[in-house]
Amino acid sequence: MNKLYIAGIDEIPRRVTLEDNDELHLTIVCPPGYSGDINFRIDLLRPGVKLDMAGLSFCALGERQTFNVQVRHKVGGAVSRQLFKSIVGKNGRANFNGLIYVAPDAGKTKAYQESHSLLLSEGAVSESHPELEIYTDDVECSHGSTVGYLNADERFYMQSRGILEEEAVRLQILSFLSPILNRLPEEKRKALINRL
Repeated sequence: MNKLYIAGIDEIPRRVTLEDNDELHLTIVCPPGYSGDINFRIDLLRPGVKLDMAGLSFCALGERQTFNVQVRHKVGGAVSRQLFKSIVGKNGRANFNGLIYVAPDAGKTKAYQESHSLLLSEGAVSESHPELEIYTDDVECSHGSTVGYLNADERFYMQSRGILEEEAVRLQILSFLSPILNRLPEEKRKALINRL
């Protein structure tokens, strides 16, 4: 099942339960102009269930966006993958608080979590707090986080090939976001890209 939620437009559920071989591909987008928190919990209750979750955050002009996400593996043999990306402009603030919980009887769990932020100006702020809470052995779990600025060498290279600086920056941003943008239906992807 594929689900897409746009913050500020769609009602985003606070809790989802996966069982009976469910497979959920979930994408949540916080568009420019949205400020607020996304609080989300997913419980994986049966072996074989799969979660593929992505979140996208665009913060600018003093906007604040926070993802508070819990993925709770209650039994073994389930798989979860999370990818969150943020673009943070002038005086914007993006926060990510992510928990992967693996219960004592949840061996053979596979759970992965990544959070990456791209700061577009000096006043931009991003905080990421990925957390693993594992109470059993025989699991495959990881989490990671990065925060950085646009690569000036990449921009210089594009400009030396005749691409204007503004377009070079736009291409860098699109490249950074592409793993999540490619999950969106074409019309929503184009609408979001046009707002960059």
